[in-house]
Amino acid sequence: MAVFNAKKREIECKIVFYGPGRSGKTTNLEYIFKSYKKQVSGEMVSINTEGDRTLFFDFLPMGLGKIKGCDVRVQLYTVPGQVKYSSTRKLVLRGVDGIVFVADSLKVRREKNMLSLKDLHKNLKEYGTSIFKVPLVIQYNKRDLPVPLMSIEQMELDLNRQLKVPSHPASAIKGDGVGITLKECLKLTLISLQKQLKWTQ
Repeated sequence: MAVFNAKKREIECKIVFYGPGRSGKTTNLEYIFKSYKKQVSGEMVSINTEGDRTLFFDFLPMGLGKIKGCDVRVQLYTVPGQVKYSSTRKLVLRGVDGIVFVADSLKVRREKNMLSLKDLHKNLKEYGTSIFKVPLVIQYNKRDLPVPLMSIEQMELDLNRQLKVPSHPASAIKGDGVGITLKECLKLTLISLQKQLKWTQ
């Protein structure tokens, strides 16, 4: 849930990059951190867990306008994707305002994508939030790899048939599709926050 800082005239919101282990969540954040350096406040913080990491940093998206005269500051997070870090993933999702689901295009990761989406659905439900109501964008990552990949059509059927949310092909390592995915998620999140603020007035 977004935090309103009256003193600074800022609204702080939280976007989480979710998905199976090694799908490219960290690579997405590292690319954003480097490419939008001027809009990043402070350093990228990494909490190391064995074999996976939780990363986060503050991001001030320029040109997105203000909400009720306040600047919008975004905290971007990744979650550790491996199954054994279920409790960490759930914790990072607390108070989330928008989600980028990073799916792995490799054919061998098909089941892991679906399990991870199921996990997201379950964790949001436990916080009293519906996956159908939270601002969500799906990214089909690793489209540049010369190994057997699933078709976008197949991935849409697997992951987006019911959700019907915006989706983008990407190569996080090259940066292709990273910016557009983030911008789409920020846009949906801001629309959602504006609605919430209307309701609370």
